[in-house]
Amino acid sequence: MQYMTSAEIRQAFLEYFKEQGHTIVSSSSLIPGNDPTLLFTNAGMVQFKDVFLGTEKRDYLRATTSQRCVRAGGKHNDLENVGYTARHHTFFEMLGNFSFGDYFKQDAIRFAWTFLTEVLQLPAERLWVTVHHSDDEAEKIWKEGIGVDPQRFSKLDEDNFWSMGDTGPCGPCTEIFFDHGPDVAGGPPGSPDEDGDRYIEIWNIVFMQYNRSADGSMTPLPKPSVDTGMGLERVAAVMQNVHSNYEIDLFQRLLAAAATAVGCEEAGQQSLRVIADHIRSSCFLITDGVVPSNEGRGYVLRRIVRRAIRHGNKLGAKGVFFHQLVQAMADVMGEAYPELRSQQSQIEKILLKEEQQFARTLDNGMSILQQAIESLQGDVLSGDTVFRLYDTYGFPVDLTADVAREHGLTLDMDGFEAAMEAQRERARSAGQFNVDYNDQIQLEGATCFNGYSALQDRSRVVLLLKDGESVKQLAAGEKGVVILENTSFYAESGGQVGDAGVLRWDRGQFQVVDCTKEGKHHLHHGEVTEGVLLLDDQVVTEVDAQRRQATALNHSATHLLHAALRNILGDHVQQKGSLVDAERLRFDFSHFEAVTPEQLEQIEQQVNDQIRANMAVETELMSLDAAKAKGAMALFGEKYDADVRVLSMGDYSLELCGGTHAGRTGDIGVFRIVSEAGIAAGVRRIEAVTGRQALAYIAENDALVSEIAALVKGSRVNLLDKVRQVAERNRQLEKELERLTAKLATAQSGDLLSQVQQINGIAVLATEIEGADPKSLRDLMDQLKNKLGSGVVVLLARTDDKVSVVAGVTKDLTTRVKAGDLVRELAVVLGGKGGGRPDMAQGGGTDATAIPAALQRVPELLNNA
Repeated sequence: MQYMTSAEIRQAFLEYFKEQGHTIVSSSSLIPGNDPTLLFTNAGMVQFKDVFLGTEKRDYLRATTSQRCVRAGGKHNDLENVGYTARHHTFFEMLGNFSFGDYFKQDAIRFAWTFLTEVLQLPAERLWVTVHHSDDEAEKIWKEGIGVDPQRFSKLDEDNFWSMGDTGPCGPCTEIFFDHGPDVAGGPPGSPDEDGDRYIEIWNIVFMQYNRSADGSMTPLPKPSVDTGMGLERVAAVMQNVHSNYEIDLFQRLLAAAATAVGCEEAGQQSLRVIADHIRSSCFLITDGVVPSNEGRGYVLRRIVRRAIRHGNKLGAKGVFFHQLVQAMADVMGEAYPELRSQQSQIEKILLKEEQQFARTLDNGMSILQQAIESLQGDVLSGDTVFRLYDTYGFPVDLTADVAREHGLTLDMDGFEAAMEAQRERARSAGQFNVDYNDQIQLEGATCFNGYSALQDRSRVVLLLKDGESVKQLAAGEKGVVILENTSFYAESGGQVGDAGVLRWDRGQFQVVDCTKEGKHHLHHGEVTEGVLLLDDQVVTEVDAQRRQATALNHSATHLLHAALRNILGDHVQQKGSLVDAERLRFDFSHFEAVTPEQLEQIEQQVNDQIRANMAVETELMSLDAAKAKGAMALFGEKYDADVRVLSMGDYSLELCGGTHAGRTGDIGVFRIVSEAGIAAGVRRIEAVTGRQALAYIAENDALVSEIAALVKGSRVNLLDKVRQVAERNRQLEKELERLTAKLATAQSGDLLSQVQQINGIAVLATEIEGADPKSLRDLMDQLKNKLGSGVVVLLARTDDKVSVVAGVTKDLTTRVKAGDLVRELAVVLGGKGGGRPDMAQGGGTDATAIPAALQRVPELLNNA
């Protein structure tokens, strides 16, 4: 075997299959396009799923890829194993070749064997082959066609049968293993000690030949297909004569960079492996638009980043370090994946912010843990508390254990594991893996959309649905769904809402309230308002022209807004979602801080400048590759057909878009931003209006300014000065009120001390204070505690029908009496809730009539102290 770098193996694989008539297809995003069943792209076949299902056609029958994959959440999750085994990764590359109803078992097996033994020159005597026990055809090909040694051949059961899900395409597998030699522990596949490291799977071929229904029955597919996968990292370990994936060239630079950043020795550190693996998945997830957050894919990324940081801290890292490894990633993999270099600064910025936030999280976790320990009864910290610290605050369990040990406490690890398992179950449930691919509208072809050029069309009814079931007619008063051969109604997609309008026929009418898309068919939702609609009826489609025009103007404005955001905020801005209807537009985008008022003004001004320029809005149909070559922006995570519509607005904006648009930018009229806010970690939202809605918004603001001017007895000319005067006067009055309240509290404190009682050997003051707000109540409580020296103070005050309660306990008594317990008990009496620290707590209620009962409850509570 000759030494080959990972890049050389990748290139050799793609070139070999290109020579065998395969089209080289670029790696798809780590975020599966339009696929709710997967959290991340976890195999090479994911981008071809619809091709295998028969719902999508490509202009080729053979394909080969080097697919970026992540397995760190949902059904396929290797996160906890990373760093502790030789081959588990959160991120890896899967080399694959695919046949869509073209070649089948014989060629697939021949391609795999030829590439391994002739191109890579792996010795046949070190390869081991497996097939499914039922696959006699594959066995015959291997033994008679290839001539594989029967002594290096196994027939396996369920491990060698693959399915896309509980339903859908499935079939037997055949696998090829590499034998690392007798010096490594482990037995061949199918043997009792097969879990050892001697025999490592390097190639898997799936023969998709059946379709599994919901009842478990399997029927042969009309066009059997092939899906193969070979892990690049595993094969690189073989070709570089090393046993662990972490010893290959792709990881050596990353491990060295991690050791330097952390400040430790490189050799033999499991934690360094974790860091090196996690920087790969972190960088690629961010380039594909994922940002750390507390839900979904962002939550998985956050776990990956924080796990890497914790391992860095275990090695003695001081301060932030993880973001420093992005440079090494760009050096190692930037040639194969240029986006790592183009987005390097943005990736560094996101990781640095997450590191800084996690540092604060650790501080918060310590505070929560300390409170839990102070309020603990017994010497075991509950599993729920340990899990909450870990899951909510990202607080390492081993650090919790260290702190607990200092206080002579132990952890309820059984309870923690139970909570962890419950969380895993929630994650598995959220994966939505139980989609029945057979449960679709059974129609050939597609609805032809003619609505770009006309708002009316003539068509034929091809399917009627009522309550989800196919019917032959819909009568007046019945709601349902109509599917036509062709339509002028735009179906909701790309953020643009579906059209509304009517379908007309002789003596009948169907009111369309919405239009959506299912596969390649447009679904017209609505109600028959007159007559009876039958299958095969001829209808006229009439779109609500005013609603369509207003929606189109807003849609065109989102493209201008997107370009302005990138011009003013930076190229890191990517669209994260949108909603366009007749009333407004909503645009979500990636950005990691609030947009300043000055920037918002610049953005709004730039959009209006392009509107006044009155540029032509033009669309052109071309191939996806041609559109990308032209520089058209594609929306992140969107799935496009081979031919796409390219929308241009002069030289200002060029994007892929299938929506409806204005004829010229001047048609939009005017653009006004209504609001800007954060909606998730690293994601901002702008809402805006155009045309008539923008004019109405301006008029409403003008009226509001006039009303404010009248209230402050000013005019538009001096309005700002008048408002400043009122605000300053208000601040002065608030300060004077605080001063007088504090003075009153000080005066009251001396009189109140005469009400102190001795209960169970404790000095107790419990009373109602008139006219005090919560802050005054706390200040007065502090003064009384200081004057008592040792004792308990409970104060209540009513405001309208509500009650505030505060309790203070001097430090010498917190082992006997806890303020938080007192307030919780009293709040129940008052019809509310509360809590706090052992020395100070506060709460409230809604039943002011219960104040006497609450005060009577205080001695009862303290008698038991």
